Amino acid sequence: MSAIENSKVTIVGAGSVGSSAAYACLIRGSARHVALFDIATERVEAEVLDLAHGAQFTGASDISGGSDVDVVAGSHVVVITAGAKQNPGQTRIELAAVNARIIADMMPKLLAVAPNAIYVVVSNPCDVLTVLAQEQSGLPVERIFASGTVLDTSRLRWKLAQRAGVSTSSVHAYIVGEHGDTEFPLWSRATIGTVPILDWVAPDGSRFTPEDLDAVAVDVRDAAYKVIQGKGATNYAIGLSVARIVEAILRDEHAVMPVSPVLHDYHGVDGVALSVPSLVSARGAVPVAQTPFSEGELALFQRSAGALREVADSLR
Repeated sequence: MSAIENSKVTIVGAGSVGSSAAYACLIRGSARHVALFDIATERVEAEVLDLAHGAQFTGASDISGGSDVDVVAGSHVVVITAGAKQNPGQTRIELAAVNARIIADMMPKLLAVAPNAIYVVVSNPCDVLTVLAQEQSGLPVERIFASGTVLDTSRLRWKLAQRAGVSTSSVHAYIVGEHGDTEFPLWSRATIGTVPILDWVAPDGSRFTPEDLDAVAVDVRDAAYKVIQGKGATNYAIGLSVARIVEAILRDEHAVMPVSPVLHDYHGVDGVALSVPSLVSARGAVPVAQTPFSEGELALFQRSAGALREVADSLR
């Protein structure tokens, strides 16, 4: 593995998600240079100033930014968070039309100043927007992908760890498919340590039942709606998950993460961006083709692909 020296990540969009991602990248030291870009001059300058005031406490990373697209120049990774936010009661898919127009306008400008960057789409619906952006930009599929279900997977592991009485890092389970209503866990491969999820005995002697797992899956799927209902946006956890993806790229980690690239002949799915375990490195994201699915999981995966393909087709 060879980390990128003098690395730079630019976060596009200075709203709650973008600013939280920039903050997370700074305090984790995800990149040597962190930049924040937004067309709203007053907002982005204020966010950059606020972050810069804490520079004494963030190690070697520095922060810059503004409303001129030249801020993005020299970026190794560009994270796109710009777009209309998801309102209480609104699904991610309902955001598609307005955010597709924003992405279509933005991508040529970003590519003009950062033609060699890896692009990570966070704006929702991130899977649909990734397909459209990849088609419009002509970027290789490994160089533009969505943050996908990295956050959903973290939510899943947190809930399972709470129930099982173990650390989150001891839970090995993935959410795959759409980052949204048709996502689902790969229960057939989920383990705690080396123990299959249904065989795990918690400290109090309890075990998971299939019904328990179904309830956990629903809670994870609907988690964002609950947070949005209470505070208007999800920002801290997605900011942290973005920072983790950025690190995997800039440090050339070859980490397995459930990001969402455009798939080609992946378990019968073609031309749709869906989250699957993928190798994330300085090259970008490459799906792990050997990932096994049960028969039922394959059906759910096809269902997720069909739902997103229908939305993408309506926006072309």
